[in-house]
Amino acid sequence: MIYVCNLIDMPGHVASLMPSHLVSLVAPHEQPPTPDGVLAERHLRVEVHDISTPLLGHILPEREHVATLVDFLRGWRHEEAPVVVHCIAGISRSTAAALIGLVIKAGGREREAAMALRRSAPHAQPNRRIVALADDLLGCQGRLIAAREAMGEAELAPFGPLVQLPLLPD
Repeated sequence: MIYVCNLIDMPGHVASLMPSHLVSLVAPHEQPPTPDGVLAERHLRVEVHDISTPLLGHILPEREHVATLVDFLRGWRHEEAPVVVHCIAGISRSTAAALIGLVIKAGGREREAAMALRRSAPHAQPNRRIVALADDLLGCQGRLIAAREAMGEAELAPFGPLVQLPLLPD
């Protein structure tokens, strides 16, 4: 199971869901401490801003950021316990990471993963740059980008609620 949430609600969700892994996709000054119950080595900190084009004073997601995320999600044993993914609002960076996680665990089913994300998270607006970088790293040949775009417009929300994303069945 993949759970997506915002930064403010993350500690409470981690306490109740007891994930084995945690992904924080926020700028360096916004990184939270590792919550009790999560091993430090199972807390991935991806220090990026929620941008898709360069912006002075901000950290643009780069290939190495997404490669680290992909490796981390590949190492997550979903049979063991869920993973919690968060950014500030639980709308863009975190939903991009959740989409990547679904695709990694369901290889070659990009569109199905994107539609599952849309059903579970009407507010999801996966960060286009993170998705594009993952598309390249995963060898999706544009399928992940197209699947993200096929999701359509998101419902507006200042912060996303907790989203539960079951892995796609085999």
